[in-house]
Amino acid sequence: MTNAAILVASSLLLGAYLLDIVGRRFKLPSVVLLIVSGMIARQVLDRLGLHLGHVGAVVPIIGTLGLILIVFEGALDLEVSRERLAVIARAVLSSIGGFVACTIAFAALFHWTLGFTPYLAALAAVPFAVISSAVAIPSATGLPAQAREFVIYESSFADIVGVLVFTALLSSQGDPAAFARDLFGGGAISVVVALAASVALYALVNKVDGHVRFLPLIAGLFCLYAIGKALHLSPLVFVLVAGLVIANPHLLDRWAPLEAMRAANDYERTVAEFKSLVAELTFATKSFFFLLLGYWTEVGLLAVPVAWAVAAACTGFVFASRRALLAALRVEHAAALTWIAPRGLITVLLFLAAAEAGGLEGFPFGALMLTVLATSTLVALAHHGQDDRREALAASAIDSAHAPLASHAVPAPPDGRPAA
Repeated sequence: MTNAAILVASSLLLGAYLLDIVGRRFKLPSVVLLIVSGMIARQVLDRLGLHLGHVGAVVPIIGTLGLILIVFEGALDLEVSRERLAVIARAVLSSIGGFVACTIAFAALFHWTLGFTPYLAALAAVPFAVISSAVAIPSATGLPAQAREFVIYESSFADIVGVLVFTALLSSQGDPAAFARDLFGGGAISVVVALAASVALYALVNKVDGHVRFLPLIAGLFCLYAIGKALHLSPLVFVLVAGLVIANPHLLDRWAPLEAMRAANDYERTVAEFKSLVAELTFATKSFFFLLLGYWTEVGLLAVPVAWAVAAACTGFVFASRRALLAALRVEHAAALTWIAPRGLITVLLFLAAAEAGGLEGFPFGALMLTVLATSTLVALAHHGQDDRREALAASAIDSAHAPLASHAVPAPPDGRPAA
């Protein structure tokens, strides 16, 4: 049994790595490749009479760990400065505006088409309204630096806002007063606790020594998330703030009591090594999650007509509303950013939590997977088209550069003799 588990885990990881190479080579969405591969593996193993047990219990755990690492990795890549405040402000407004618009639209859709009560409709709508940083951040690698920063900030804040609203909605049981209290009170407490915890993590990074250096930091990060979750706060705020503080030690320079914790001489090298480890762990957990999610998905649920109708409506509204919002905020590279609004890991995790709370039995689960697959695929297709246009423009520029040389060339005389 132990040997079989090791064989399966290592095979899944190697397969995920190969799929990542194939996706980058042919510009295919790795998330879709992983999910589809999981579905195919399920069909093959079922025919062979083999089954992976307890997948339904493992998927949320791996997904939560992956979400923590993805948001943390994205925060470590961000540089906070006065010059970037405009980008941060637009990203926050975009994440909140898009989330609110999609939540209202999807809640109305689920209420009128599926017959859900307003509370259950809103509970089911929130997961569909959140941009998945697990898919958005990797998808932004080919964009200009400012656009990539916008995606990291926007998707990270979208995850935080989505979790905060979902947690408050779930605990309020439909009571508006309780919802407002949990939402704003929990958010304020989360920020205060996040700042204190981030300073502690920053001090640890400065003091790490020996052959075991980064594992305690990652364990501390997971511990903070679990504590925040248990206290009904927004634990992703802890993760984002911790990453920003570690990546931007200058934010603490003006705090006199923290003068003793100023970055050591080799601080940048330590952070670079830490980021490399986080990237490796993020890839592993994200790959396991989407492969197991595909294996766990019942293929028959994707063929339900209602699921296709709901997914089509949600996907269409996501991109239409996003285009209008980015234009209203005058965000640079709006045409490219329009398509980076995927639903993925956070969508699945929140929906599973809503389904576990009860009341969503009539919801077509296939719509969830179809929306994830459709939005992720459109991200990849949009990038493919942009790459083709960039290559065409580059070729056109080269031709234009050579054109004047050709126009100044001395033509040969009619008889074919060399020109004088």
